[in-house]
Amino acid sequence: MRPNDQRPPKAPHSALADTLLDRLTTTYGAAADPAQARSMAAYMKDVAPFLGIRTPLRRELSKAVTAHTPKPAEADVAALVLRCWELPEREYHYFAVDYLRRHVRVCSSGFLPVVRQLIVTVPWWDTVDLLAAHAVGPLVAGDPALTAVMDDWIGDEDLWLARTALLHQLRYRSATDTGRLFDYCRRQCGHPDFFIRKAIGWALREYAKTDPEAVRAFVAAERDALSPLSVREALKNL
Repeated sequence: MRPNDQRPPKAPHSALADTLLDRLTTTYGAAADPAQARSMAAYMKDVAPFLGIRTPLRRELSKAVTAHTPKPAEADVAALVLRCWELPEREYHYFAVDYLRRHVRVCSSGFLPVVRQLIVTVPWWDTVDLLAAHAVGPLVAGDPALTAVMDDWIGDEDLWLARTALLHQLRYRSATDTGRLFDYCRRQCGHPDFFIRKAIGWALREYAKTDPEAVRAFVAAERDALSPLSVREALKNL
């Protein structure tokens, strides 16, 4: 697919994904805890139902699911994550994100529409933020032409795509495109939503670990435009 394709991608055929999904649904299903599921769903504002598997156990179960399976190709990763996202319970989405993080290096720039589909489907910070930093970020770093897609996403009406554009450089450190980071913050500094304002502050705070003076100078110059939340987050460790 073209990197800027907005059509919902279809899961390709993958025997590996078939095997993993069968293992996953069996293993996770057996560990479901309905009482815990209710509290977990409530904590996440009921964005999705849960099986009720706490994170430490979920990670151990995931190791068992993926044990002795081959390294996937890009099509296998696409098939797995898209099919996981079709399942309602949030733990399956978490498995997909973890699997993608582990194997993002086998994915080309043409994988970005798959990640976009994950971002805009059942979106909440628990999956979007990881996808931004650990999937979109590496894909853009691997193909700088994808910065044009980020330039589109920062102005998108979907706040989760805009948040992803703001956060995709979180792990870049000295490789951060500072001009683009600051420009994105300026473009969205008047956004009324908490999640955008928080993302601005978080992105600046993370870059401050690399260049604190640049962040101080940016915040000083833009303080009147930035929300108090963004300023507070940006300067938290300075």
